[in-house]
Amino acid sequence: MNRKWLYFVLGGSLALGVHTVSAQEPPPGPPPGAEFAGPGGPIGPRMEILGFGEVHPGKVVAGAPYSATAVTESKQTLADGNVIDRKTNSTIYRDSQGRTRRETTFTGVGPLAASGQPRTMIMIHDPVANTGYVLHAEEKTAEQLPTRPGRANKNAAAGNLQGRFEARIQQEIANGTLKKDDLGTQTINGVTAQGTRYTHVIPAGQIGNASPINIVNEQWYSPELQIIVKTTRTDPRSGTVTYTLTNIQRTEPAASLFTVPSDYSVKQSNVRGAMRGRGPGGPPPAGEMPPSDQ
Repeated sequence: MNRKWLYFVLGGSLALGVHTVSAQEPPPGPPPGAEFAGPGGPIGPRMEILGFGEVHPGKVVAGAPYSATAVTESKQTLADGNVIDRKTNSTIYRDSQGRTRRETTFTGVGPLAASGQPRTMIMIHDPVANTGYVLHAEEKTAEQLPTRPGRANKNAAAGNLQGRFEARIQQEIANGTLKKDDLGTQTINGVTAQGTRYTHVIPAGQIGNASPINIVNEQWYSPELQIIVKTTRTDPRSGTVTYTLTNIQRTEPAASLFTVPSDYSVKQSNVRGAMRGRGPGGPPPAGEMPPSDQ
């Protein structure tokens, strides 16, 4: 995969407060929907389209292994009736120690649209060794990502972030721009999940709109697995994005999935340096396209 495109993807996660090494499922309890994929948030839909629908900073989840296929679909109907429909598939693994592996296949996004060739990004997070890797199968290389604070610090940070989420939600509920509804419990693809609907209202005139705009985000969260199993985000400005976990298996994944293959060469990632500014490999300002392939 083109390095600039890789750093754009990782940079989007960093811009949302999600560092690749510490990317985990949400903290216990149904996570709020007003920030990352939140109502009115311009980057939320982009990251969902790229297949990061369930990535949030959170605590390490041990003792709840699983594997699943994640499907993210974005549908947008243009004013002339034309339809843009994009899908991203990911395979996700988590073992009993909380190590995770995500294999995401990109097609028709950024420079891949021109080539017509799908590319797969493999990301490993190992909280046991406090490290993470991005694997490049075509080159048999692995980029080791910068280390992060220890598990206790991560869990404390996750709790602080959850608190800020809840404070913002309560503020928006109080001022009438956000409504939160409990959807109860249902079984989704064999997993019991709690549903929450967030309706964010952009008042008339706030962005030049003649009438209020309602942005609805429904998400279903599994307390047992501590993961989001389904989300549906509907924004009349950009269409509908759905994220669904399918083929959920509760068995322990193979340990080899969370290690770098022996025939790969390992090097330190320069993602942190690339993200300091809009230098080579840095993310473009909001509204610009990702860097082209070179």
